Amino acid sequence: MSISERTAAANRAVAMTLPFHDTRDFDEARRGFVTSLDEPLITATDGRVVWDLGAWGDLSGDAPDTVHPSLWRQAGLNLMHGLFEVVPGVYQVRGLDLSNMTIIEGDTGVIVIDPLISAETAAAALALYRRVRGDRPVTGLIYTHSHIDHFGGARGVLPDGQPGDVPIVAPEHFVEHALSENIYAGTAMTRRATYMYGALLPKGPEGQVTAGLGPTTSVGTVALVPPTIDISRTGEELVLDGVRIVFQMTPGTEAPAEMNFHFPDLRLLCMAENASHNLHNVVTLRGAQVRDARAWSRFLDESLELFGAGTDVMFASHHWPSWGADRVTEFLSNQRDLYGYIHDQTLRLLNKGLTGPEIAEEIHLPHGLDQDWGCRGYYGSVSHNVKAVYQRYMGWFDGNPANLWRHPPEPAAQRYVEFMGGADAVLAKARASYDEGDYRWVAEVVNHVVFAEPTNTEARDLLALTYEQLGYGAENATWRNFYLMGAQELRGDEVRTAVGANSLDMVTQLTIPQILDAMAVRLDGPRAEGHDMVLNLTNTDDGTLYLARLSNGVLSHLAGRHDDAAVATLAVARLDLLQLLVGLVNLPDLIEAGRATVEGDVGAFATLRSLLDSPDPNFAIVTP
Repeated sequence: MSISERTAAANRAVAMTLPFHDTRDFDEARRGFVTSLDEPLITATDGRVVWDLGAWGDLSGDAPDTVHPSLWRQAGLNLMHGLFEVVPGVYQVRGLDLSNMTIIEGDTGVIVIDPLISAETAAAALALYRRVRGDRPVTGLIYTHSHIDHFGGARGVLPDGQPGDVPIVAPEHFVEHALSENIYAGTAMTRRATYMYGALLPKGPEGQVTAGLGPTTSVGTVALVPPTIDISRTGEELVLDGVRIVFQMTPGTEAPAEMNFHFPDLRLLCMAENASHNLHNVVTLRGAQVRDARAWSRFLDESLELFGAGTDVMFASHHWPSWGADRVTEFLSNQRDLYGYIHDQTLRLLNKGLTGPEIAEEIHLPHGLDQDWGCRGYYGSVSHNVKAVYQRYMGWFDGNPANLWRHPPEPAAQRYVEFMGGADAVLAKARASYDEGDYRWVAEVVNHVVFAEPTNTEARDLLALTYEQLGYGAENATWRNFYLMGAQELRGDEVRTAVGANSLDMVTQLTIPQILDAMAVRLDGPRAEGHDMVLNLTNTDDGTLYLARLSNGVLSHLAGRHDDAAVATLAVARLDLLQLLVGLVNLPDLIEAGRATVEGDVGAFATLRSLLDSPDPNFAIVTP
């Protein structure tokens, strides 16, 4: 990897534009430090490393030329790890995963908020707390929202990994959204997340420099332990182990199922992931449903109205807390205005006829937000968040009929390169643009050559160099990771997606309708044409009836009834059905074992399974 002088000079110039003299974040990030792991290396039972905070080395001092100074600053904050006292009786473990674990001491034990991604990191975090505060039992568990870094490690903190009689609290529709995001489009999202988090990059100044929102994602044992208590309305109160909690529902903000909550007796406010020390994503680079920036801003305002007067300390699921009523008000007000500004100004310009990319070039945060470190784009960016707001309101089409029926990337690239005089001519001009530091333009034109001539090593090398410069100059950690991962793919390095070894624990939580929905998005429509059939299902766990219809290459289903015209009726337990459909067991074996019965055409279910397509977890992203 190499850096151009133009990129290095641009990074050095940043020191003149941002308030590096403001060290308040460092003071708050260090406040309340109690202890840390002697060696922040966490392994699974098989010896596999699932977390290694030491891999980044020393990120103190001035930023190297290969890292945007603002991102370097944020990375140093993200890598502060250990057990911290927030207020007496309330502790956070930070730096042992992408997210934080917060521990509230109750009358007889502790309430754990957000048990990280992996059981191994969660167990290590709880053990670190217990090393100082004693072996207090877990008497409550709260999931702030439906993203995996806030529930995946639950088995690491629950007694023997099982919920038992521990109440588990989450916002309503939590399970539905936790599963739909990770199952339906899970393969593509996981693949892109490999690039977004820079999973295969070396840690350090020439590679991954944290994820902006936290260090990075752990790679241990993931589970979904369903909640036992659903919170459904703002103002709802709950007492867990003697601790009083008042909830605020915030659906459609950072997650489709999310909630903030207040501890009135502690004058303590949890903002989940709705207010963290950076600009978050209105849509993530890994892919997700577009979030509602307008609702996000308004819920932050509501948080201030509901809880501001009764709050002295605020913490969140990422980064470090804020102390003092004035500081909390300032922080939440700026976060409110941050999302409100991006939303409103996008709509203003949208209604003047500008498209998403045009608006993204026009909008710059006002000085008060731009100079607030907590509003900097380390995870989300103004650029891609503006495009997300545009997408939410207007969709993919910009209104220009030239863009209604564009060629796909490869044939379009071939035509572009031919029109531009051939690959050699394009590369000669692109090298000149590279020398001028016009990296955005080089990326655009040389990408055409790579897609037109995938084996053109000159083009691949130039594009890889260009992505490196764009990555080294990016303040946004996820942009940096995408650029540097793209360079890695272009150079022919193996870029395989790390598939969670324990995702089956999540899959086993699927309901029968969700199982059938997951099958529907894997059905190969062209091959399924002409295989029309109706199948009946009976869930022997509870007697619930379902029918599944295959017609016109579409698999649909209804609950609560059978169809007399069905070619077959299968009675089976939910988990056996799941194993049957993913190919872990065969229907004749289930029948022989007495775990299933079939009336009608036994082979119909094998026919249906044969029509399912297999996703590709390692598809190319920056090459054809």
